[in-house]
Order: sequence, then C-alpha cells, then structure tokens
Amino acid sequence: MKKIHYLFAFVALAFAFASCNPLDKTYKELGPVPQPTITPQNLTVTLSAADYATLPSSNYAKKSLSFKTKDDAAASIPLILASKYPNYPEKSTASVTYAFSPVTVKLADSVFNDVAYTLTHDDYLLLPGNKYADFSASQILKWLPYKYPDPSPNQLALLTFTYYENGVQSEQTQSFLFLNDAWVKIYTISPEQYNSIGKGGNYNDFSSSDNANLPAYFNTFLKADPAVAATAHAGDVQYVSYKYYSGGNFQRVLPLTFDGTNWITAATSATLSFSIINGTWIADNTVYYALGSTDYTFIASIPDIAPQAATDNLKQYGDFSLSGASGWTDDQINTGVIALLKSKFTTAVANQKFVITYEAYSGGTITVTKTFQYNGTTFVYVP
Repeated sequence: MKKIHYLFAFVALAFAFASCNPLDKTYKELGPVPQPTITPQNLTVTLSAADYATLPSSNYAKKSLSFKTKDDAAASIPLILASKYPNYPEKSTASVTYAFSPVTVKLADSVFNDVAYTLTHDDYLLLPGNKYADFSASQILKWLPYKYPDPSPNQLALLTFTYYENGVQSEQTQSFLFLNDAWVKIYTISPEQYNSIGKGGNYNDFSSSDNANLPAYFNTFLKADPAVAATAHAGDVQYVSYKYYSGGNFQRVLPLTFDGTNWITAATSATLSFSIINGTWIADNTVYYALGSTDYTFIASIPDIAPQAATDNLKQYGDFSLSGASGWTDDQINTGVIALLKSKFTTAVANQKFVITYEAYSGGTITVTKTFQYNGTTFVYVP
C-alpha cells in the first residue's frame, strides 16, 4: 500500500511539472523551429580574408588573398562557397567578387628578326601525319613543340603561315607565347589596326612616343574585335603582341585584363558566377559566341541543310534570310548552328551552355540570340 501511495505521488508530481514547464512559454515565444530552405538562393558575395582562410594550405590564395587567373578562381571559389553555404538547395546561384592579382609577364625585348618566322613547305611536314602545306588552328599549336622542342619560359614566336579553315586558305601572321609550360596563341596587332591610328605603311610599329597610349589603343582594338568581344568576361586576360621600334625592331607583349567594361593594364578585382548543379558549386562556364563570315560559309556548305536558294543567299550575304524562296526555317538554322558547335567546340562539357548570336534578314537586318546546351553527347537548342 505504501508503494502505491508513492507511485500516485510520483505521477501527480510529473503531471504537475509537465503542466507548468517554464520552457513551454519560451518555445511558444520563439515560434516554430525553422526548416531548411528548399528554395534556390541568389547570392551576391565579396570574398573576405576569412573566406580565403577556408582554402586548403596548398592553395596559394590562402596567403595571397587573391587569384592570379580566372581559371584559378573558378576552381577555388567553389571550395569557399561549399564551406560558407553548405547544404544550399539545387540551382542556387552566387555572384562572387574576388581579389585579382594583376598579370605580369617578364619578357625581355624580343628582337624582331629572332622571333619572326615564315613557314616553309618542309616546316608543315614536321607535324606527324600532315601532308598539306597549311595548318588549322589546332594543327599550328601541335606543330610548335616540333619546331621549338626546348622553349624558354615566355618565349615568343611570330609566325607567318598558310591558315586553313572551313575549306578556305589564307596567309596569316599570328603570335604564340610559351606560357606556363604550354604554347598558347595570343593576340597580334594587324596591319589594318596599325593603319587605323596612323602607324601603318612600311613599318607597322610603335615607338616610345606611343607608350602612354598603348593600353588605350589596344583596348579599342580588342573591344572592336567580334571574336574577342563575343566571349569577353571580367577577369579574362589578353596578351597583346605588337612591333616596337627602339633603335631596332622588337616584338613586345602587353598583358591586358578585362574589368567587365574595358581592357586595362591592371585589375584589383573581378566577378564570376557560380551555381549549384547536382549538389556541387561550379563556375558558370557559359560561352558567348557571335557567328562570323566563315561560320555562315560553314553552315551554308552542309549538304541538304536547306534549299539551294537559301544556302546560296547565306553564302552571298552572310545572314539568314527568313522569307521567300531563300528563307531559312528556325529548325534549319538550329540544325546548322548545332553542326557548327560540334565542329568548333570539341571540348564542351556536360550541361555547358552556349549563347549564340547571329544575323538574320526580314525586311531589314536583325540580330538573334539563342541558347544551346551540350548534354554530354550533343548540342540541343534551349528555348
């Protein structure tokens, strides 16, 4: 009987405590416990010293608090975002501004005659398997290690050769720089560009009186070049090769960085976009490309792509007619652009987007922009 009384007393006490639990009031004041968000978030972030500190010790930016290249930033910033914003939902985005280390290239003046070279017939045959006296863009890069088997860091080569693209041959002079253990094609000032600022004629060069104006000249050239402007993003670097006279002829290189508006000699910050795809932060690798004359020729030459009148019209005028006997349908244009993308962007990765701009004609010239995406196998139009 005594144990039963103790049991009743214990139950009553427990009931009383539960009824008067002081934490109940606190929970009610706090409201319901927040649940993890499932709505994609759009973030705008400027990296701080504390953000760089989250990088692994092997990453140089942990100490420098800046990135030397856009590729380095694209590879490293996802690590910061994953640490700073864990478990964010799919399709969240982040516009990230980061510190950028101005690019410097310690390149001694290259004597023009030492770096300028015109390929001979035998030079083309140095590339294994090549039987023709011309090179495509990829072939000339593959050929360089055979011509220059032991290059020095930042070695410059100014090459004149027969260039082949889409069935068309042309003589071109292009510059190549041995940068970070690999040959890369860099930007070369053309005779037309020298001429446009009164530096053309027999010499096509700059001198000491031009030094202060060179960044402005080159910025104008790069912004006016469709091939550069179509893909330029903040943080991109262009190495500009130009002829310079100082008691003799030299070939020099000036690195310029795109700040989002202009090409400048130094930049302190740049911005990249990132998004969560399949649970992982990745850099936005969207390619922006405007079709040029050789691209229209390439599409017009695709067998049975469109009626003969339409392909002839495209070859003649360099834009897609949208009406009459020479008119292109939307599907035909998309098919042609996809074929061009397959040929031009052989290193595309799954889910990469390509924003393509082309000219069309319908009572007047119009500019059309479409988005295509590589699905891992082929390119598809994204309405």
